[in-house]
Amino acid sequence: PLGVFAMLAGVVADLGKDPGALGDLLSSLGGYMATVVIALLVHYLVVYSVLIKVFTKVPWSRFAKAMIPAQLLAFSSSSSAATLPVTIRCVEQGVGVDEEVSSFVLPLGATINMDGTGLYQGVAAVFIANALGLPLDFGQQLMIVLTAALASIGTAAVPGVGIVMLVIVLKQVGLPEAGIGLILAVDRPLDMCRTVLNVTGDATVATVVASSEGLVHEGERHHPA
Repeated sequence: PLGVFAMLAGVVADLGKDPGALGDLLSSLGGYMATVVIALLVHYLVVYSVLIKVFTKVPWSRFAKAMIPAQLLAFSSSSSAATLPVTIRCVEQGVGVDEEVSSFVLPLGATINMDGTGLYQGVAAVFIANALGLPLDFGQQLMIVLTAALASIGTAAVPGVGIVMLVIVLKQVGLPEAGIGLILAVDRPLDMCRTVLNVTGDATVATVVASSEGLVHEGERHHPA
């Protein structure tokens, strides 16, 4: 908190001489937060629902309802690792995925499958570039996509680490790391939201894999011993 306060104090002090610029920044931050949240919702409602409907026989409504406990814990803890036991229970008992699949796919996914984090880092990098008045050509935008995807794979499943990995993305396209100070104050609620997507993505992959192997218990709740 002290570090965030110090970084924000410098930004506010610089912009305080121009109230209009400060107002524009706050408005831009609101737009940035809305963009991230809408993108996360679209990914959840479109991408995951299509994967479940196309590659599995599990009804989307059943999957979505089963994942609510894990999503609530992910939202409150901002940690895929802390949510893992609940995610496993939801996938096995609610969706019907066999323990043979869930016990392998979900721990692996909690480490390397972080769709929400990758999406957030891409949006954040573009926002920082625009806020600083630094144009990005197509090559730089493509590099942001690739670096964000790779950085999300190496991101630890703990709260707040996504903002740290964002430094790698910014360096790769020549953006100043100090730009993180522009979004640091609003990172916590976005971290909570993107963790929900990370956990749901893990469950989606587990369900697809189990369906491909015929290891989804249709119409029943699987209670592990």
